[in-house]
Amino acid sequence: MTIIILVQTNLTIVVAIIRVSVIAMDSRERFEQDLSTLMLKLIDGMDKEEETKLSDLMDWLLKLQEENVVKINHSVMELVCAKYLIQKGYDVQLEYRLNDLLTCDLYSTKGYGNFIVEIETGFIPPEHALDPLTYLSARLASKIIRYSSFAGKFALGVPPHYVLSFPNALAKPPRRRTATEVAYVKKLCDLYYHKPPVTEEDILNARIQEIYIIDVDRGKVLEIDPEAYMKRALHKKFFNQPMYEENFPQPKHAQLFDFQERTKPPDSK
Repeated sequence: MTIIILVQTNLTIVVAIIRVSVIAMDSRERFEQDLSTLMLKLIDGMDKEEETKLSDLMDWLLKLQEENVVKINHSVMELVCAKYLIQKGYDVQLEYRLNDLLTCDLYSTKGYGNFIVEIETGFIPPEHALDPLTYLSARLASKIIRYSSFAGKFALGVPPHYVLSFPNALAKPPRRRTATEVAYVKKLCDLYYHKPPVTEEDILNARIQEIYIIDVDRGKVLEIDPEAYMKRALHKKFFNQPMYEENFPQPKHAQLFDFQERTKPPDSK
């Protein structure tokens, strides 16, 4: 009887709670359904050991989704990339904590070497609607600089429909970067990420060895050299390099976690 009275006097609140619960349930079910559908495609051509490894990674993503840590269009790219790395002989972990501040998307080991892949979907938060290219360039530069320091080999993973726009200097081997380029990259990163800031030494030592084009539709991954990728993108005028220092916008500063998409609101993936 008490419950009936509560429902009658707080109908709007109760209905809202019920709706939130239904949406959450639908989201979990859809997430699991989508991953299961993708798995049926990915296990084709895998041996039993490889399939087990990939299945374990899917189970880990399902657990993280219950904690609202991951989103579906990010997770499917991780699984496709994980299959590719598993078949190349890597042991793969997803959403791997590197330290108290950083968690990488894919952390892979083979022998004594390690390999980190960061997935980048191109999401622009609303507060950067007026400076999307500059913001994205800074976010990508920050990812390359910070994550590559933990890896013997580092790559960015990107869907075929999105063109990366990080500073061209970071596509070069470190020995070929000029002082002017290093200063430019630092200025760019400092616009958004200054807690903690990247240092010139960090920029000089940063390295990206590969770009992975992750085709979820076909369950395939294409490797491309970063310099070749940037030259092709610039030649075809897919994007322009971000503006020079004197024309940089003055946006809100971002915290370190802001360039990790997993910390964005639910609609950001």
